[in-house]
Amino acid sequence: MWRNSTSGWGLASILLHWLSALGFVGLFVLGWWMTGLDYYHGWYHLAPWWHRSVGMLVLLVTVGRLIWRWVQPTPGLPGSRLERFAAHLGHTGLYVLMLLVLVSGYLISTAEGAGISVFGVVDVPALVTGLPDQASLAGTIHWYAALGLMGLAAGHGLIAFKHHWVDRHDTLKRMLTPRFTQVRRHGGP
Repeated sequence: MWRNSTSGWGLASILLHWLSALGFVGLFVLGWWMTGLDYYHGWYHLAPWWHRSVGMLVLLVTVGRLIWRWVQPTPGLPGSRLERFAAHLGHTGLYVLMLLVLVSGYLISTAEGAGISVFGVVDVPALVTGLPDQASLAGTIHWYAALGLMGLAAGHGLIAFKHHWVDRHDTLKRMLTPRFTQVRRHGGP
């Protein structure tokens, strides 16, 4: 039940998928909201702390997700050859943007040489610091990559619904039910 099969996703892949989705959407909303806070707002310093802490957890989940995807079989995709190619490009784009958002966020936070405190429990060290305009350049990349990720993720969701309701594929069911195998009935009672 935890592992993938050639016909469906295992519980581990499903949980990692939905944790990632929840994490990235939550971080995007929090990031958008906190950029509008003024210096005297009570959350001015607390919101970025939460954003960085959750961001580091999402980075951990994303790396785990990539490793799990690498060692597990990937269920086949329904649709035409063009649709399967587009799905491959879309998924690759999602992973690239996820990593770009997370790495650029890390580079913003560590630009001055300080590590990132994750909920005050563990500090993630600053491994890359002192690059020219590191915080500014990483901030620009972070913002546009986050916008691109949200746009591509919205398209990903809409296409999943299209496959479910229009094409009548089991794509959405497979991401909701571990190792779902579609049973087709051909006549009979």
